[in-house]
Amino acid sequence: MTRLDRLFSPRSIAVIGASADATKLTGRPIAYLEKHGYAGAIYPVNPRTETIGGRRCYPEVASLPEVPDVGLVLLGAERAVAAVEQLARAGAAAAVVLASGFGEAGEDGRRRQQALREAAGGMRLLGPNTIGLVNVDERIMLSASGAMELDGFVPGRVALVSQSGGILGALLSRGAARGIGFSKLVATGNEADLDVADMIDHLADDDATAVIALYIEGLRHVDRFRAVTMKAAARGKRLVVYKVGRSETGARSAVSHTGALAGSDRLYDALFRQLGIVRANAFSDLLDIPAALATGRRLGGARLAVVTTTGGAATLIADNAGLAGFALPDPDPATAEGLTALAIPDATLDRNPVDVTLAGLRPELFRRVLALLSASPGYDAIVTIVGSSALGQPDLVAKPLIAAIENTEKPILAYVSPEAPHIVAALNRAGVPAFASPEGCVAALAALRIAPPAACPERSAATLRAAGEPTVPPGSGPLNEADSKALFARFGIPAVAEMVAATPEDAAAAAQRLGGEPVVVKILSRSIAHKSELGGVAVGVAPAAVADCCRAMAARVSEWAAGALDGFLVQECVTDGIEMILGLSRDPQLGPAVLLGVGGVTAELLKDTTLRPLPLAPGDAAAMIAELKLAPLLHGYRGRPAADTAALVAAIEAFSVMVTSLGDRLQEAEINPLFVRPAGHGVAAADGLVVLAP
Repeated sequence: MTRLDRLFSPRSIAVIGASADATKLTGRPIAYLEKHGYAGAIYPVNPRTETIGGRRCYPEVASLPEVPDVGLVLLGAERAVAAVEQLARAGAAAAVVLASGFGEAGEDGRRRQQALREAAGGMRLLGPNTIGLVNVDERIMLSASGAMELDGFVPGRVALVSQSGGILGALLSRGAARGIGFSKLVATGNEADLDVADMIDHLADDDATAVIALYIEGLRHVDRFRAVTMKAAARGKRLVVYKVGRSETGARSAVSHTGALAGSDRLYDALFRQLGIVRANAFSDLLDIPAALATGRRLGGARLAVVTTTGGAATLIADNAGLAGFALPDPDPATAEGLTALAIPDATLDRNPVDVTLAGLRPELFRRVLALLSASPGYDAIVTIVGSSALGQPDLVAKPLIAAIENTEKPILAYVSPEAPHIVAALNRAGVPAFASPEGCVAALAALRIAPPAACPERSAATLRAAGEPTVPPGSGPLNEADSKALFARFGIPAVAEMVAATPEDAAAAAQRLGGEPVVVKILSRSIAHKSELGGVAVGVAPAAVADCCRAMAARVSEWAAGALDGFLVQECVTDGIEMILGLSRDPQLGPAVLLGVGGVTAELLKDTTLRPLPLAPGDAAAMIAELKLAPLLHGYRGRPAADTAALVAAIEAFSVMVTSLGDRLQEAEINPLFVRPAGHGVAAADGLVVLAP
């Protein structure tokens, strides 16, 4: 067994700082272990008492009759370091440290946490600032949380990992009240050693777990998180995450809570999308969505059948489903004929929602309605509304639902319209995902449509191709536009036709060599990033006017930045392209990402952009294009010719190769605009910025 195996399934537990008073926090863990039926050895450690609850109490770890698998440390921050050192010296597999006052508590706390980590040595450490771990399958409660006061836990297929101990306790009690079962629950706290990624890695191999639900404030090791997420996906495990820190205030709170960096929420969203992780947007979704995914059913389409006994509740489902992209088609002729033949009084059976009413309805008739809809090729899932009439006769709906779900592979969900937690819990325990809100029901349906990642995004196809060793300009700092675009071209992103000119006269000659048509004239400078703001860009300049245009530009620029000119740039005028922006975004925690969006001078105004962290996964580039509001324009909007999206995909991938190849040497990089020309004519970088580190 690995040390992590022994943490989750310890044969013996030493409780350091145990108290004989079960009303105290330090007295709870042994009481909870006994209450819930832990079958292993329990060793209280406290030099001030000889027995606790009839068990011999030991003065120190060294006096224990055997080396414990796990030490549960209930001491304060200062004394916890010594206890961890004693456990490590004895050879324990892991320690769980509940105390706060470490990394979340300023510089002194960070030094204390480092000392704790060093004291652990090769022993694994959960916490500090954690409420511990619960293995529901084996009745192991390594926790002092009041949530352990529950009389019993419902075993299930959902594992919950939380960086917040209080949130884990809240979800445990809420899940128990709703009949949602768990396999394992663990609070990672400050993650001095074991973090969220370690838990995903372990749970990916856990046969009792089908879905891993995460409550996170930030990630400390993004690359490892990516790797273990892909491992879990390869083993058929689904991940659902609720990430706090979406607002600036929330991000600050998360940092102060566990010391975790919050990172860019927008980039987290892109990371989750890239890895096929379902993001829970509401806190309640962190229970609703895993409960639905744990059934193992998937939604192959967006066609819903809604079976109801109450019109208002059905409208709530229909409205939320429509907003989420679902359709409610009427029954096909064969299904409608079968439903009508049931001759249910006052029912509306040939439309969707299918209103069966409960007037005189027998469970057998309801079962047959569900069977007909389940067999219909026109529906991908069924949502049943449990109305107020079920309060007095819950079996009227529950038994047919349970029978129906056993006879189809399609997802069947229930929205319980009245406040009836006992019905919600009973249905969940029976394997029918049940929800107390229409929003939660539809969020679960939407999650059932999210496909797991098809392949590990270690490298995109573009990254895998031989990129050679392109020459990078020497020196550091910003490159001028021509040098920037030359670098892009070395990685496969072409520039518009252009020439560099040292003088206004040279610029006029260049305009003639470009074909004698009107051109774009720009100042060329390493030190001026936004040329248009200084009057350093002119579009549609006739060749005869180019020299005068350059002199006027030079005069304007000299007022702001004397001696900053490297010359002039003369470019072809592109009139058939859609302007995009392609750039590098760096997050201090999540690392580099590619940004794609609407380009040109209105890029910052429109803010139609999307992100993907690197490395790109297969299909990421195409998915980024599809996410833009501008996407219909690229595909040919109102008679406009379709743009060369294949070339844009290639450019996105080439840009990602450049960022990956240059690493930290590349501080900034942006192409704006990147013209996407009509299909078959490629893309062209019309402006660019690169900043290099030494």
